[in-house]
Amino acid sequence: MITLSRRTVLRGLTALGSMFGLRIVGVSAQEASGLVWRHGLSLFGDLKYPAGFAHFDYVKPDAPKGGRVRLFAVGSFDSLNPYTFKGEAAGIVGSVYDRLIKPALDEPGSEYGLIAEAVAHPPDFSSVSYRLRPQARFHDGRPITVEDIIWSMENLKKAHPFYNFYYGNIAKVEQTGEREVRFVFSAKGNRELPQITGQMPVLPKHWWTGKDASGKPRSLLDVTLEPPLGSAAYRIRKVKAGESVVLERVKDYWAKDLPVNVGYDNFDEIELIYFRDDTVALEAFKADQYDWRDENNSKNWATAYDFPAVKRGDVILEKFYLKNSRGMQAFVFNLRRKKFQDRRVREAFNYAFDFEWANTNLFYGQYTRTNSFFSNSELAATGLPEGREREILERVKDKVPPEVLKKEYRNPVNKTPADLRNNLRRAMRLLMSAGWKLGKDGILRNAKGEPFEVEFLLVSPAFERIVLPYIRNLKRIGIRATVRTVDSAQYERRVKSFDFDIIVGGWGQSLSPGNEQRNYWGSAAADRPGSRNLAGIKDPAVDWLIEQIIFAKSRKDLVAATRALDRVLLWNFYVLPTWHITYERTARWNRFGKPAKIPDFSVGFPDIWWWDEEKAKRIKRGKG
Repeated sequence: MITLSRRTVLRGLTALGSMFGLRIVGVSAQEASGLVWRHGLSLFGDLKYPAGFAHFDYVKPDAPKGGRVRLFAVGSFDSLNPYTFKGEAAGIVGSVYDRLIKPALDEPGSEYGLIAEAVAHPPDFSSVSYRLRPQARFHDGRPITVEDIIWSMENLKKAHPFYNFYYGNIAKVEQTGEREVRFVFSAKGNRELPQITGQMPVLPKHWWTGKDASGKPRSLLDVTLEPPLGSAAYRIRKVKAGESVVLERVKDYWAKDLPVNVGYDNFDEIELIYFRDDTVALEAFKADQYDWRDENNSKNWATAYDFPAVKRGDVILEKFYLKNSRGMQAFVFNLRRKKFQDRRVREAFNYAFDFEWANTNLFYGQYTRTNSFFSNSELAATGLPEGREREILERVKDKVPPEVLKKEYRNPVNKTPADLRNNLRRAMRLLMSAGWKLGKDGILRNAKGEPFEVEFLLVSPAFERIVLPYIRNLKRIGIRATVRTVDSAQYERRVKSFDFDIIVGGWGQSLSPGNEQRNYWGSAAADRPGSRNLAGIKDPAVDWLIEQIIFAKSRKDLVAATRALDRVLLWNFYVLPTWHITYERTARWNRFGKPAKIPDFSVGFPDIWWWDEEKAKRIKRGKG
């Protein structure tokens, strides 16, 4: 399931169901066929929250409503349509649409009814049915219907290659009752498909097939700066093209009292402000131009927050330790280019990277070297494969590097200058064994006499300080490397079309991986523009292992298959793993209240935080 995915009892008495938004209706075709309707879904095991629960444990149910919060992004936008392949959409727009189900932030792999009051699927996971709440509405008062859901699925797949790929196993969507819809799958046994269908944004067919104020027909395929009609707790109030988007809370939001929403959506207004680069954005934060900052730069965290507002307590620096997998951040090789197709070449690049020097001199010792695509979780492969994991790998042993079954993967270490020299010699031996020769001019060349040249494509100038020392090491082994830093629009275009040698990429991972792994590493995604298979991996063993994850019948099998995939990806050196931290670094202006206990899998800002008027007044007085 995608990084962001997490989430049963029979329906109760009519009075209890009515009290908590769960309705009892007549027997439908699904019930007649023996399906059991439930109030939520869990990938494995039982749901934490029973039918009729009042609210999630981590929220403050009586949190005050009001105030505003200002968020930031780096880059720009030219569209308010996040569902087309075209243009660059504002990052916050997707939040104006509700989904059929909603995740719990303290429970991995579980989701509970939002637009849907109930969900049911057969034991073989060949389909899933949702029953819609009769009170579900778009912001114009029109009801959310089965027709809207069918239209959304069909047109999202047309509008963006990602949706066409991600929902590729949905063979048919059909209406099975006045408020019931069924998704029929092309394969059985995929436990995740019921949930990923429920995560689909439900779009208003009547709005997207209508005309705008100028009489022009709307299209989900096109970019637009017309605020879309939504259904969620917020609507778009104001837009400055390329600069900012303001959302306002919908006071008569149809789902505000549902258990899944109690304690959520507490701000009257949310503004997303864009800055051209992160250096400017940091200075804007110091000047109180926005409220919350997730700090991803170790140098900034160590040196940039020594300013008066921090000393006064007007700005709070806080680390949040969550139980999420930290996933993988890496230098990504473009295997579509011949020079990276030999595994030995990619391994050589790892031997030339000096993480220990960077961590000491650039990162203030804050980071841990990443040795897994599922770091900081039970899904990470460690030691040698045993038990069920080894059984899985034995089935593909002729298609994977021999080290997969014989050695634990570890990145090269440079504790001393001598270590670096030895690792550079290993890199050179690997390159020469792959057919590259070092000329008298100190440049590596292939059999045709072509020099080994690479370009690091970056979008953040802050990464230049990391890449430039690495380039010096590459030069020592005969590789000509350069850096090109471009604006966000150009970077997105080039990455979508795979026009790069090496980029810095990342893959977040949930604790219940599934269908998204096809998009990350699957052969079918390798040449699909806009896919997350950035490296261009086409490996039958990887494809087979992904299917073992998707069709796992138990948590034990899921963990074993994921660890097996982890090993195969690592030993193929498709990427050069960089680093991670085990906590979230955050800075905020001290105007907000937060729950007594932050949920295990998300900081939850701004969703479950709230405006604190007394704190806001103290900041204002402090500035005076």
